Amino acid sequence: MDVIFDPARQGATGAAEGVIKDGDQKTFMQDVVEASRQVPVLVDFWATWCGPCKTLTPALEKVVKAAGGRVRLVKIDIDRNRSLVAQLTQMGLPLQSVPTVVAFWQGQILDLFQGALPESEVKRFIEGLLKAAGGQMPGADLLAEAEAAAAQGDHQTALQLFGALSQQEPENAKALAGVARALFALGEEAQALAVLDAAPAKIKEASEILAARSAIELEIEGRRAREMLSQFEQRLAANPDDHAARIELAVALNAAGDREGAVEALIEAIRRDRTWNEEAARKQLLKFFEAWGFDDPATKAGRRKLSTLLFR
Repeated sequence: MDVIFDPARQGATGAAEGVIKDGDQKTFMQDVVEASRQVPVLVDFWATWCGPCKTLTPALEKVVKAAGGRVRLVKIDIDRNRSLVAQLTQMGLPLQSVPTVVAFWQGQILDLFQGALPESEVKRFIEGLLKAAGGQMPGADLLAEAEAAAAQGDHQTALQLFGALSQQEPENAKALAGVARALFALGEEAQALAVLDAAPAKIKEASEILAARSAIELEIEGRRAREMLSQFEQRLAANPDDHAARIELAVALNAAGDREGAVEALIEAIRRDRTWNEEAARKQLLKFFEAWGFDDPATKAGRRKLSTLLFR
């Protein structure tokens, strides 16, 4: 549910939780400067007439609550605390416009930003603050941010976030698999495989690790196979029972993004000779399913076709 901005209600809720509160010039030293010697403290300078504040403050509250006490938020109405604002402005803080969010750590100003950032950018800001302060965001938040970055094609950010989570939780299979996938996307092929090889014994056979390895190996195989696609097609035209060529064709088609074509090629190979080379076509098809994921449409369609063929 989205949080609706209401200064009075949000202040009461925050006070109850102990990590979010309304502050003023009388409590600033205690709530911000002194408190920042224990945990980082964000100060949200806002005003009732400020439209962007009504967007930013709920996002700040949500992310601070998710941090589980590793960071606190103090909200200060600039119109009710003019002398404090004037004093901080003399210290060089740009409080002429709001919203302005200032991060304090160890009694000092560590960082700040102005304007209504989206929630994802607020998370990045707080993550950077926690790293600088030697703290950590909860694993679930790190994972969500990492997966979102990977989905957007920002593999460098994904690598940093997956890496941070992997250090925080060494036996988190999703984190380690994410590190490997991000490295591979950045062209670090050997390093990606080395990361998977070095996985702790407890997660070495986890589905996420196996899926990442399959995806990387398939891409490597497919890269080679793409260059020989026409050769495989010519071999099959000359001999439709060239099962090796048909399997290699499937690998090339998958690498080219044609999952449906890859499935059809392997189903045809199974139909022609199920037992050839110790059921190589079926095993290759299962490897595809593992790499694509069980919920992928191509996997679901391929499994139906395979079951129809095997149990007819």
